[in-house]
Amino acid sequence: MYETVKAQAKKAVEELLEVANLKKGDIFVVGCSSSEIAGGVIGHDSSLQMAEAAFAGIYPVLEEKGIYLACQCCEHLNRAIIIENEAAEKYGYEVVSVVPQPKAGGSFATTAYKKFRNPVALENVKAHAGLDIGLTLIGMHLKNVAVPVRLSLNKIGEAPIVAARTRPKFIGGERAKYE
Repeated sequence: MYETVKAQAKKAVEELLEVANLKKGDIFVVGCSSSEIAGGVIGHDSSLQMAEAAFAGIYPVLEEKGIYLACQCCEHLNRAIIIENEAAEKYGYEVVSVVPQPKAGGSFATTAYKKFRNPVALENVKAHAGLDIGLTLIGMHLKNVAVPVRLSLNKIGEAPIVAARTRPKFIGGERAKYE
């Protein structure tokens, strides 16, 4: 199942990137329930193996394009974010002190913390796009205005997925012109 999850996660990210038009230095948030991927109940059946598979499919694609991966922790860490310190500095985010664990932060954030070069934790980000694996509620970490993106996949493993990109707000009323 590892290779299947890795391939599905890679495909989902590649499809979303095609639509989202992200540029180098943008932030891509992922919320991931490894429990749901494995067919379990979110928050109860954490699987480092499934988290590592999803991470292995997602991270190299983003890294190759110079896009920062922001990994959402579980509710026990108030959906904090694990990200590279370089991204936190670039965007002026305030670092907080916590190290995720599979049962307090989640297996995906724990995996990111171990695999990133210089990981830090943040309370929140405003990402340019995101992938929600297992309905973990990433909306709080997306910039305004979030736009749903339909992918060819609707699951990674057994976990339902939701994808979103963001766009600038339209302002100015009926006389305004937009690109």
